[in-house]
Amino acid sequence: MEESVLCQWTVFRSLLAIIQWWGFNVTVIIMNKWIFQKLDFKFPLSVSCVHFICSSIGAYVVIKVLKLKPLIVVDPEDRWRRIFPMSFVFCINIVLGNVSLRYIPVSFMQTIKSFTPATTVVLQWLVWRKYFDWRIWASLVPIVGGILLTSVTELSFNMFGFCAALFGCLATSTKTILAESLLHGYKFDSINTVYYMAPFATMILGVPAILLEGNGVVDWFYTHQSVWSSLVIIFSSGVVAFCLNFSIFYVIHSTTAVTFNVAGNLKVAVAVMVSWLIFRNPISALNAVGCGITLLGCTFYGYVRHMLSQQPPPPGTPRTPRTPRNRMELLPLVNDKLDDKV
Repeated sequence: MEESVLCQWTVFRSLLAIIQWWGFNVTVIIMNKWIFQKLDFKFPLSVSCVHFICSSIGAYVVIKVLKLKPLIVVDPEDRWRRIFPMSFVFCINIVLGNVSLRYIPVSFMQTIKSFTPATTVVLQWLVWRKYFDWRIWASLVPIVGGILLTSVTELSFNMFGFCAALFGCLATSTKTILAESLLHGYKFDSINTVYYMAPFATMILGVPAILLEGNGVVDWFYTHQSVWSSLVIIFSSGVVAFCLNFSIFYVIHSTTAVTFNVAGNLKVAVAVMVSWLIFRNPISALNAVGCGITLLGCTFYGYVRHMLSQQPPPPGTPRTPRTPRNRMELLPLVNDKLDDKV
């Protein structure tokens, strides 16, 4: 009886974690698109800065004030040598995502973002000569095919937005790969990651945002109707963006890897559906088919990765580095003591 109750509670907790993750993720995407399209606030760098500022404050409150998460201590030297490069790529990733939302529909942007597994595998293979099983390469075929079909049949295609989303995938892949090298020895969760990276990202993006968008933001402030209610929406999107990071931490600790993968792809489908209901951007039948193929391909890719991770490598498999072979990897951590690693 107790085991049955415990099992039911585990399932309920997993569903709750997934639903709140979906809610925050879809909400922040829709709010950003609403800001660009309905509020006519066409300044993706400034929106990204607002998100970084809200995330910096939120992470500080969670760790330092509420003490809901323990702080992972990082030496100042490691912050500049390891965290800062990661923050730079993290900044580019967020900015490109917002830039793509400025020019293309949510459905198209989310489908292109699903291309990330393919760019990650190709980058690791080309740059760091990492070996991948043939089943990994085969699982990428439906992803690439679905992206091509979606791009060709997209009725609201914009080349600049498409390129921003595509380079955003490359930035996401680069961030994932570099994290394995630059952050080895530190087991960061999503909240500590934001705690260290968001202030750096704000510093990196602040000056370009002021130089490139400052005059436009001032003009918008004086000409736009309902400025204060619009500012509430803009800053609320930053708060929701931080809550999304907290929800990711919760869902990772409440679900298995396979469940997380499937839920992540279903989340894209939910975002596409909700965005279509709100913005009514035209979607052709072939475009919807391409999106579906891409999501199924991502699910299959995650399944293949999980299955291969459970098997020992076959004899004769080429040995490849777990992390990129570069000079940074040879540098010892400043906090290279076992009791300093969380």
